[in-house]
Amino acid sequence: MQLRDKVALVTGGGRRVGRALAMALGGRGATLAVHHHESAAGARDVVGALVAAGGSARAFGADLALAEAPAALVRDVVAAFGRLDVLINSAAIMVRTPFGEISAVEWDRMFALNLRAPFLLSQAAAPHLRTARGAIVNIADLAAFETWPGYIPHGITKAGVVQMTRNLAHILAPDVRVNGIAPGAVLMPDAMSAKEESDFTEGTPLARTGTPADVVDAMLYLLDAEFVTGETIVVDGGRHVRGSTT
Repeated sequence: MQLRDKVALVTGGGRRVGRALAMALGGRGATLAVHHHESAAGARDVVGALVAAGGSARAFGADLALAEAPAALVRDVVAAFGRLDVLINSAAIMVRTPFGEISAVEWDRMFALNLRAPFLLSQAAAPHLRTARGAIVNIADLAAFETWPGYIPHGITKAGVVQMTRNLAHILAPDVRVNGIAPGAVLMPDAMSAKEESDFTEGTPLARTGTPADVVDAMLYLLDAEFVTGETIVVDGGRHVRGSTT
């Protein structure tokens, strides 16, 4: 996909992996809608950097855990830029929730943001993406394929993102390609302990953690790969083939 003059919406684009994805798209000429909720300062930094480099970008605030927010965000982006070509569903939360301590409030909040929001965003964006013959990239997680005892609801939401990717790819073909990325040890969650981080590194066949740039490379491939849809690429240094879980 030629990104110059395309409009891309990146949710959670003000921090962590979402920030790297937004910067990469903007650096290749896309007009960027940088969504944020609690990371307004980070989104402003991304917009400022892209504009300073000669690009076009604007920040959009929304709490995507609210049922009406995803459709409203898509409307705002299209009203601002006149079109939408690429949707990157990156916004999510990863909270440590040990079994036996998980509350209904925590469960509902995680499902609302991690799974319901990307679905509703995709649904609202679909007519615009069909017109543009655009693409969706959903950010899942290695937790979709492994068992992480301290993060069970998170893993379930990300497994849902993988299945959602397959379904949307079927429904929106041939006009819109829908793919996913499941990062492994790229950026550790803030609540992860030093031991858990060490276990991730030791359990990775390539014997190192990755970087957001590794996820960027996968995203750019999926946007370019015009005969690929319904796939979720695992970017984890080979962790998923090691034969055991932690």
